[in-house]
Amino acid sequence: MGTLRFACLLRRLSRRQAKAPRAVPIGTITSYRECNMDYRRAKIPGAQYFFTVVIEHRRHLLIEHMDRLRAAFRHVQPRHPFRIDAIVILPDHLHTLWTLPTDDSDYANRWMRIKRTFSSGFPALPSNSSQKRKREKGIWQRRFWEHYIRDERDRQNHLDYIHYNPVKHGYVEQVRDWPYSTFQRLVKRGWYTADWGQSISHVVHDMDCE
Repeated sequence: MGTLRFACLLRRLSRRQAKAPRAVPIGTITSYRECNMDYRRAKIPGAQYFFTVVIEHRRHLLIEHMDRLRAAFRHVQPRHPFRIDAIVILPDHLHTLWTLPTDDSDYANRWMRIKRTFSSGFPALPSNSSQKRKREKGIWQRRFWEHYIRDERDRQNHLDYIHYNPVKHGYVEQVRDWPYSTFQRLVKRGWYTADWGQSISHVVHDMDCE
């Protein structure tokens, strides 16, 4: 290969490497926003997923407008089915575990519709020129954190994370005291004891998907 052709090849490879997404090593994710950087969403029909969805600027809208949020889920779920295996609602964000139909992996469309339905009727609160240009109301953060559940241990860790979250944020001292979650439903099914949460694993304690 001639010197000129070899130099051109090196330049092409350098440009490709510069454009490649930065890999995030396991164990280095420390925040919700960092979780959202440089990763490709897994889309697997029939899979189970953990989600974190956040209100823009962390405004406290969800508990205050719980009826509106429930109505949004009720509106979307029959039209675009999914099973809610667990959920916790906090004032400014929610965590949930879904199972999708065996022939469907389009969770993004479901979240878009839930967000849109919840936001209808709210006054517009755009916070930047992009939102104004796209006529977005600025109620939700555009992106959300998604995690594909790999196995039973991964599933249990995320179930625990969901239900322990109100204690983590200081809203209650006991998991059972937070009314906006599926904890009591899962206690009735025998998945948890009523006093669960007195101590949790270090894995769940160190997880940060906010």
